[in-house]
Amino acid sequence: MATIEEITDSSRPIKDIISDLQKKSIVIPPWSDLEKEYNPKKHPVMTDASYTDKTKKGVVEKVTRITVAMQKGAVGKMTQLAFGIPVKRVYKAKKPGEKKAAMIMENIFQRNHINNVNIERGKMLYAGCEVLTLWYSTQTPNNFYGEPCELKLRCKNYSPMNEESLYPLFDDYDDMISMSVGYVRDEGGSKVEYFETYTANKHYRWSKGDGDWVELVNEEITLEKISGIYIWRKTPIYEDTSNNVYEIEWTLSRNGNYIRKNSKPIFAVFADEEIDMDKEKDDDFKSVFQYPKGSDAKYIDWPQATESLRLQLENLYKAFYTQLQLPDMSFDAMKTVAMSGEARKMMFLDAQLKVVEEQGIWIEAFDREVNIIKAYMKIMFPKYANDIETLQVEQVITPYTINDEKEEVGNLSTATGGKPFMSQKEPVSRFGKAEDVEAEVQQLQTESQVSVFEPTV
Repeated sequence: MATIEEITDSSRPIKDIISDLQKKSIVIPPWSDLEKEYNPKKHPVMTDASYTDKTKKGVVEKVTRITVAMQKGAVGKMTQLAFGIPVKRVYKAKKPGEKKAAMIMENIFQRNHINNVNIERGKMLYAGCEVLTLWYSTQTPNNFYGEPCELKLRCKNYSPMNEESLYPLFDDYDDMISMSVGYVRDEGGSKVEYFETYTANKHYRWSKGDGDWVELVNEEITLEKISGIYIWRKTPIYEDTSNNVYEIEWTLSRNGNYIRKNSKPIFAVFADEEIDMDKEKDDDFKSVFQYPKGSDAKYIDWPQATESLRLQLENLYKAFYTQLQLPDMSFDAMKTVAMSGEARKMMFLDAQLKVVEEQGIWIEAFDREVNIIKAYMKIMFPKYANDIETLQVEQVITPYTINDEKEEVGNLSTATGGKPFMSQKEPVSRFGKAEDVEAEVQQLQTESQVSVFEPTV
């Protein structure tokens, strides 16, 4: 395989350079296919050419189209289970310089709203199968991170869901040698195509409007590593369940058609003679009818098999969540059976195991992210370079679960033999109603003191 220097040789035509950079060795479903499953507006019940509205005597009779965005819901649930409780960073800092480096790194994460970044790229990965988080710096003197510096660190997520094409390029040893992003922007009413490439020491940007490719940026990078975290998976999180979702939609839609046609009762007359009846209008009210002796007249309702329909839908819903190891956290599901806090926790056991299964790629990505931020920090704060290098950071993903604080407090109280295990200040602060926590605690202590002049009962 050619080296990245050989691929990006400026003597080569730009179109050949880009063609080589677009050679993707990993196989990922294209977003154009995934979107047909993820977006309920593109499900078969909405797009099937044979399922169309019918026109009778100039009147359009619309068919029922009911969609359920279960794939989108699965993506949201998996992201919430993994990042609903923010990822915790454990800094193993021993020396004062390492503690300072840990403070700076945490400030960088917080300034970039890393919890929101994680939720966004979680949805991008579980729906689109790949996501790139690019870290970059801007020349902005600041004191954001607890120490004055000349650079501000930012990050941005890229995904096919945003009409951005990602092209990682690996060498023969599966090491990434370049990361490229292709996208289109509307400029002055015309579409301009861009292609950006990042290597360990170079950043390129090319554009193509109506003519050929043109080089816009060719700059050196002093970071000595690609400043992007690329994460991918072979299938979306809702893998192999879309057919069940389609069956639910078809069942609900067909049932909607039947209800529309048959829900209105039919007034039937049973007689041996032909009886002349006025045509019924919507605002008519039949009060008295006279029929021959022995005749019968009554409304006939549609005997719909609701139980079999309900059973089929319930089984399809259950199969969807069971196959994906995701809990059905809907209000109806949670209110059905009264449960204790421990029982509700057990509902999330399968989902927690799913998060454990998924967290491997995330931990690996987070470790690369820490190394990238460390590289930036050495440039931004050179006096802490050694401490930044030796600082160890562990990132912990905590699967979301339901916590019953009353039971937890009871367990802790039992463990301490019924003795207090928390100061008054902590619950007053967490309750959040006191404007001045210190004054409130002082008042509670004052009120609890026994006066020697007032005898106790």
